[in-house]
Amino acid sequence: MIVLFPALSQAEVPEATDETAIVVNTGPAADKNETTMSGGDAKDNESNPPGLPLLKENDGGFSGGTEDEIKNEAEPEKIAGEEGLPDPLEPWNRLVFTFNDRLYFWVMKPVSKGYNAVVPEGVRSSVRNFFHNLTMPVRFVSSLLQGKIRSASIELCSFSVNTTIGAAGLFDVAREHFHMESQEEDLGLTLGFYGLGDGFYIIWPFLGPSSLRDTAGMVGDGFLTPVNYVGTTEEVLAVSSYEYVNDASLHTGEYEDLKDSAIEPYVALRNAYFQHRQSEIRK
Repeated sequence: MIVLFPALSQAEVPEATDETAIVVNTGPAADKNETTMSGGDAKDNESNPPGLPLLKENDGGFSGGTEDEIKNEAEPEKIAGEEGLPDPLEPWNRLVFTFNDRLYFWVMKPVSKGYNAVVPEGVRSSVRNFFHNLTMPVRFVSSLLQGKIRSASIELCSFSVNTTIGAAGLFDVAREHFHMESQEEDLGLTLGFYGLGDGFYIIWPFLGPSSLRDTAGMVGDGFLTPVNYVGTTEEVLAVSSYEYVNDASLHTGEYEDLKDSAIEPYVALRNAYFQHRQSEIRK
């Protein structure tokens, strides 16, 4: 916080005249409780020209400095706050963002609403649990590759419990009764764990936001996902589409909230994706 004129009692400050203005010296003289007087119009001093000593607040109280010095000290924080995921493909990404946005509002949302009206939430939650249980190999292998033996063990135990007691994964018995939380790991996070950078931001049609690193990881995840081996390409797409619709039905309104709360939805989605992936890597 920058303070131009700290509060002083009436007795401490001499009355200014038309030819005299008061400048509080916050340099070395301030330690000796010295007050300097300078001639000129008081109105000119109110504009705070560069070089006028200012008071800035720090942990030990107030310290002196010019306006330019204080601005220079604040500059590194501003630059650090602007760092994020590089976006050299922004024209393409904005085009695909618009496509995915229209696809959601024109197709997926109406379908999800109709699906919600027909299928009870409990059934939809069980379907989500089933597909999540099937993707255990992705989380298990990724945990092993990162040397997270405990996470890998939790995933293996959860899969065993949910596949047997949980009726092929329809019920998350491991979490509800044994407090074994799913370990959110994938090969993209594994690459990040070993220091590989994001590369750059990219949005894929239908799939949504990603990065160059996470796209490579997503390809690897595909080989570890059992659903991709159920049959022909058409059958895989049909099963994957149903999984997407079911998942979207359980998150209706979240995307709308993001758009409504953001000044620039495209930038908000990019930042949210980047921050989420960074937080997952740091776990």
